[in-house]
Amino acid sequence: MDKNLTIKGMQQQVDDYIGQFKEGYFSPLALMARLTEEAGELAREINHLYGEKPKRKDEPENSVAMELADCMFILTCFANSLNIDLEEAFYRMMDKFNTRDADRWTRK
Repeated sequence: MDKNLTIKGMQQQVDDYIGQFKEGYFSPLALMARLTEEAGELAREINHLYGEKPKRKDEPENSVAMELADCMFILTCFANSLNIDLEEAFYRMMDKFNTRDADRWTRK
């Protein structure tokens, strides 16, 4: 397991995985539905851990880490299917926050 995985590396691993199946990537609409489903599962885990709704005894053990990773997988599939370089998009997004919100929050 590579401990220094880059975003490009993650996108390549997901593309290699999906590439072995004839079906390929799901459509953008299907991926949006999958992302919504995974976000709901993450919300459920957060609610169990930090909210007022404890898990039932018969519910399977999940973790916030795995639910976040599921979301990352779907987001990566989404980006790959639309030929989006997530690393480039991330840097553009951070530039937006660093300029637009430069004086919005109290700095330490």
